[in-house]
Amino acid sequence: MSLRYAILAILTAAPLTGYETAKRFEGSVGHVWHAPDSQIYPELRRMEAEALIEGREERWGSNRLKTRYYITAEGEADFRTWMATPLKYAPWRDVAHMQAAYFEWADPESVRMHLEQHAQHYQEQIDQWTSQVRDIESHEHPMIAARLQRYPAEQHERIVAFKSFAYDGLIRLAQAEVDWANRGLTLLEELEADQTP
Repeated sequence: MSLRYAILAILTAAPLTGYETAKRFEGSVGHVWHAPDSQIYPELRRMEAEALIEGREERWGSNRLKTRYYITAEGEADFRTWMATPLKYAPWRDVAHMQAAYFEWADPESVRMHLEQHAQHYQEQIDQWTSQVRDIESHEHPMIAARLQRYPAEQHERIVAFKSFAYDGLIRLAQAEVDWANRGLTLLEELEADQTP
């Protein structure tokens, strides 16, 4: 997935300035596609040059202007094409599981540290994504509120259901990582017990 489709996804909810796009990105698609502001602003300019979005100057305050970006018909068509295109999955790379395969090279405290850190990281993700699901289902999430305001009522159930479904998948994956790390901690205790004279 390229950054542009994440940005187009955001702009299907509402027109946004570059700053608003970066902030909304962080609070929505940023949970599944990370990109720093330094990548978002140049991509907005490229997308405008390709007519996927249109930047319109709007007055901000008494003597300043800001650019608000609107998705164009070409942008919507490109987004729909991407949504209909089968994914090409990248080769698997996972440092945590790579390290785990060679834990015999580490002392027990280092192994414990790695596994506890892994479980804590994914538990924090679960907590964050669970909060997102609550905000989506209650319609309190700003992007959901904007989307529901823009689209007809008969689409609201689908909009909320699919957003919630996406986060549910992330929660389940993260829970599997927490469970895996906890199984590793149990394995470590069993191995240490076997080595005790």
